[in-house]
Amino acid sequence: MSFSLPYVSNDLTGQVALVTGASSGLGVRFAKVLAACGAKVVLAARRLDKLEELAAEIRADGGEALAVAMDAQDADQLIAAVDAAEKAFGTVTILINNAGIPDAQRAHKMPLELIDRVLDVNLRAPYILACEVARRLMAAEKPGRIVNLSSLAHYRYDGGGSALYAITKTAVARMTEALSVEWVKFNINVNAICPGSFASEMMDGMISRVGDFSQYLPRKRLGDPAQLDTTLLYLVSPASEFVTGAVIRVDDGQTAQTR
Repeated sequence: MSFSLPYVSNDLTGQVALVTGASSGLGVRFAKVLAACGAKVVLAARRLDKLEELAAEIRADGGEALAVAMDAQDADQLIAAVDAAEKAFGTVTILINNAGIPDAQRAHKMPLELIDRVLDVNLRAPYILACEVARRLMAAEKPGRIVNLSSLAHYRYDGGGSALYAITKTAVARMTEALSVEWVKFNINVNAICPGSFASEMMDGMISRVGDFSQYLPRKRLGDPAQLDTTLLYLVSPASEFVTGAVIRVDDGQTAQTR
């Protein structure tokens, strides 16, 4: 086997990507980037109007996109989203498990309904989707890439609320490692990204509750979603075929922040 010099390519022509949580924040950027590199992109989230706007924008730029309404708490809708993607574009070869919600409450104050919702959206949904996509890749005898979104909270939790969020994000990191071992023989790579504090709709909500904390970060700034492009593309591009089970922290040094 010969390799180009350097062995780098962002060409995703022929790939079908399913991006969850694509109605806002990092999911919007991920979908645009994958489409710009040639992938056919399926956008999944609850807010269909937002997805349709994004799909129209991608098409206007020459890409291919499909909007699919999906509630991450509903297992039937998770499977239906994969069905819709396959019907429109073929076997999903790239899954971006991006959907997630914060809990923003101390553990002992969380109502059972919120506990269930955080567990469902942050852990159960990505597990179900990863298994469904992997099952179909195996049946089609195709390689695939699964990228799960964990969080800086996997490494650091200061006790200010959202303990369950941190727990689920650690679970996502471990899920990534475990599934990578199961599926390596099928050429399905499973990796995770742990972003630090990035500008997003979720982050806007946090700032509205606790105030602008960016001044306490090492470089006194939030990340821009564009600064995750290279990590995302590395994990879904041909050049990372030797990488599976990796949990990559992208946090601008925020893990070591002090107050």
